[in-house]
Amino acid sequence: MIEPVEHSAISEYRFLVENHLRVIYPEIDHTAFAQTLIDIMAPDGICQTPETHQNHWDQRDAVMITYGDSLLTEGQQPLETLLQFSKTFLKETINGIHILPFFPFSSDDGFSIIDYQQVNPKLGNWDHINAIAEEFHLMSDLVINHCSSQSEWFQQFKQGESPGKDYFFCGSPDDDLSEVVRPRTNDLLQRIDTPEGPRYAWCTFSFDQVDLNFANPQLLQEIVKIVKLYLDHGVKVFRLDAVAFIWKVAGTNCLSLPETHELVRLFRTLIQFVSPQAMIITETNIPNRENLAYFGNSNEAHAIYNFSLPPLLVNALLCGSCQHLKTWMMSMPPALHGTTYLNFIASHDGIGLRPAEGLMDDEEINEMVSRMEQFGGQISMRSLAGGERRPYEINISLFDAMRGTLEGEDEWQIQRFLCAHAIMFALEGIPAVYIHSFLGTRNDQSAVEQTGQNRSINRHRWDYDQLQEQLANETSTHAHIFQGMCHLLKVRRQQPAFHPNATQFTLHLGDSVFAFWRQSMYRQQSIFAINNVTNQEQIVPLSEINLIGTDSWVDLISGELYTDLRGDLVLNPYQVIWLTNLREQT
Repeated sequence: MIEPVEHSAISEYRFLVENHLRVIYPEIDHTAFAQTLIDIMAPDGICQTPETHQNHWDQRDAVMITYGDSLLTEGQQPLETLLQFSKTFLKETINGIHILPFFPFSSDDGFSIIDYQQVNPKLGNWDHINAIAEEFHLMSDLVINHCSSQSEWFQQFKQGESPGKDYFFCGSPDDDLSEVVRPRTNDLLQRIDTPEGPRYAWCTFSFDQVDLNFANPQLLQEIVKIVKLYLDHGVKVFRLDAVAFIWKVAGTNCLSLPETHELVRLFRTLIQFVSPQAMIITETNIPNRENLAYFGNSNEAHAIYNFSLPPLLVNALLCGSCQHLKTWMMSMPPALHGTTYLNFIASHDGIGLRPAEGLMDDEEINEMVSRMEQFGGQISMRSLAGGERRPYEINISLFDAMRGTLEGEDEWQIQRFLCAHAIMFALEGIPAVYIHSFLGTRNDQSAVEQTGQNRSINRHRWDYDQLQEQLANETSTHAHIFQGMCHLLKVRRQQPAFHPNATQFTLHLGDSVFAFWRQSMYRQQSIFAINNVTNQEQIVPLSEINLIGTDSWVDLISGELYTDLRGDLVLNPYQVIWLTNLREQT
């Protein structure tokens, strides 16, 4: 007699979870604990074996990154306003929304979570989250490296009460912490006087963000309950925030340790057996090679942030040379089926500089940092061993980052800004667009003054009525940018050659023109993405692109036909051409 499918799947589920637990917790009863976790995720005992190497995405996928309160309307919950804006203006442009942490918090604009199980009442409630999840693929942060010092767990820690007293990772001033890598300059250990004596809580980011102790299996069990809650409320994509830091061992750099990777594999197994279409995305703002490791053997992250893209692309447009961008792209492995890149060039944070290490030299990075400061940006620092400080992140609105070049400001800001996004939209991977990039929002210097935080510069809150007036005014910069961005994305989503896993090949047309070829999975469509990264006119002979002479070629963006393949492409400053042999795809 053939076993029921559910029974076969649950057996495999249990087997895999047990194997993960053996690596992470060699001393515990793996069988019993695996069953405990599975009972949380699949209380009815029903699950299904996920298909391997399956792409859960195609060229129609694009994500908007936003805070729950980036848009405000008097008398309306911000999450309601967000849904109204997205349905009205973006329904034909994006299909996913990443709402940055929407839970009660004490600092860091949401990333210091007080209560993982509640929606911040200043934003709305779970009904509002459910409504957004019904209309768009919902992406939520799983902030598991740390939680707020105001959380119930940490109050228990301070009082020596269970379960919280064992939920936080502690070090000792006597530990060798010289190799610890972290993106902040404040002290790592925070002394806490407890009934059992002083304990030194580990704080990778700030004293209000206290690191959790995943060496305790009971903490993992609580986090798995949170994962299940989010799935039940429609979350389809889990962003594992700062995941590279979650396992610590004194005497090491405490970054991307083997147990960290195994925990990512465990979360993927736990999630995909009960929700096969769900995705895990790892947020690891670290050098490129370490970031790529989070694909694992196609068994860790479904997608990884393409962290090297923002600094390299900004640098290319700043200096008018795509040399580093090309070198990096040629070194990037094509993502295997079942994995992909998440491409972005702006976010709620800033332009990270660690992912540029080894790709740009210090002098070039410092030159870029200096120019971004002249364009109104702020610079966040990190500490190195020995007390040295180094730029970690440029905090600036991406629109202001595009004010000019190394030579200074010029008249090409809008064209440069749209060129940057057109490059990102055409690359292998899924594009993610920060809401303020859609809107062309400028540096919010008053927010920096109010909060004292550099990152506030790019976290403006729009009055929704005023925003609608700007978008309705076709002469406004905001409308110009919004329409340009939407046009590019609407064109993109119709092209099979822009599938996140379609072939990508770098072209060599000099340092002034960044160009690459995309070919659809079934080889029917080719698109040559040709981008002038300078403020000067560039001429590209069509003969250098190797177009098939029997095909007709058209620019998807402008609609211009190219019939004489012996002629030239004349590219205006920052002009982008998407040259294809197959138009009007769906």
